[in-house]
Amino acid sequence: MDTKSIASSFSGEGSWAGLQDDILPDKEGGSKASFLRHQVFTIYRRLFSVVFLVNLAIMIWMLVRGASALELARVAVANLFVSILHRQEYVINAYYWLCTSVPLSWPFWIRASAARVYHIGGFHSGCGVFGTIWAILFTAQATSELVNRQGTISVATLAITYTMAILLVGMIVFSHPELRLHYHNSFEMAHRFLGWTAVGLVWVLITLMVNDHKALEVPLGKALIHSPHFWLIAVFTLSIALPWARLRKYKVHSEILSKHCVRLYFEYATPVPGSFTRISTSPLTEWHSFATITVPERKGYSMIISKAGDWTKKIVENPPSEIWVRSIPTRGMMRVACLFRKVLFVATGSGIAPICPWLFSIKVPFRLLWVSPNVHKTFGDKLVDDIFTASPDSIIHDTTIHGKPDMVNLVYSVAKEFQPEAICVVSNRQLTSKIVYAMVSRGIPAFGPIWDS
Repeated sequence: MDTKSIASSFSGEGSWAGLQDDILPDKEGGSKASFLRHQVFTIYRRLFSVVFLVNLAIMIWMLVRGASALELARVAVANLFVSILHRQEYVINAYYWLCTSVPLSWPFWIRASAARVYHIGGFHSGCGVFGTIWAILFTAQATSELVNRQGTISVATLAITYTMAILLVGMIVFSHPELRLHYHNSFEMAHRFLGWTAVGLVWVLITLMVNDHKALEVPLGKALIHSPHFWLIAVFTLSIALPWARLRKYKVHSEILSKHCVRLYFEYATPVPGSFTRISTSPLTEWHSFATITVPERKGYSMIISKAGDWTKKIVENPPSEIWVRSIPTRGMMRVACLFRKVLFVATGSGIAPICPWLFSIKVPFRLLWVSPNVHKTFGDKLVDDIFTASPDSIIHDTTIHGKPDMVNLVYSVAKEFQPEAICVVSNRQLTSKIVYAMVSRGIPAFGPIWDS
């Protein structure tokens, strides 16, 4: 039987019919408890809360005993330092390397906890928000010291302080999930250019503050070198600059899969499964992240780009021969699949791309559930044939024939039959969240990208 026939049989009535007949069991602990645990108090929010409580304790202590503008500035810079480093590609890869190095022989609860590594964005957002709050407190204290002539704050220092605080507040506003979702390009531009400007102002500010507080006989350069602010700012400036220092324009081979999508091939690197790279045709204005598809013992990687907006439409209709790539391949949520002994992969549409490298390389038992319109017509014979060769027992639901299924029931039924140790889901944001919550609230470990993973 050729792979087209296999695809047909697995998308027909005989293979998955009845899979949605199972009745979902009740949520563990009841609906309210499950909602609080898995929707309200997510790992991401728990990490954010840790940052909140630590900063709140420090804030209360400093306000009770009294704090100078210089002391408040130190805490603000420390928060910004942690926030920026948690978006640095090398730091992210280090987190994933550490957490996904947990052996399969270790207890499941340890491996499942390590798999939540993609929630580390809670540290980034938490420290970013509180870095801004500390900057506002610093601005208020600096204003008070200047007005009351209690310190050595200069007018120039205060002017820079107000400007920097306004920029940081602007970044926080544009980072709101709803604004970020509906105006993603504006979010990227604001985060990039407001952030760069704020970093430049932080350098000016620390130079002015050190100059305001140093002894008259001490040279400014020597005072800067002995300031802890200087080294923190130097490190996070380097962390911001490093990905751009690795900006390259690479040659790319383009393979048109259909009117809907194109596959791009690169040879400059061979990422590990579960990685993504950022590409652009206009490096200063917009970047787009795509999962890397590697094949064992082959150099390079590929990525699948589907029409989902103006930029992707342009790439699909006019495939490039070369394109800008920023920094290094970065590990993402799908990297956690290596932590489990038996995995059910769930994908809709182009969500198959992050799963592909695991289908070709994973050594543990796995099964694929893929819900999509006509896969051969949409993604091309070669990719689909490779998938069926690697995973001949894949379950494909063709929505052009059978319509959209009840994904929660379908995933639950397949999981009940297959009994995986974990489910990895890649779909659109709303459906991913819905499936993951439906599974974990019933005691079935499930993992999927979150809005800030």
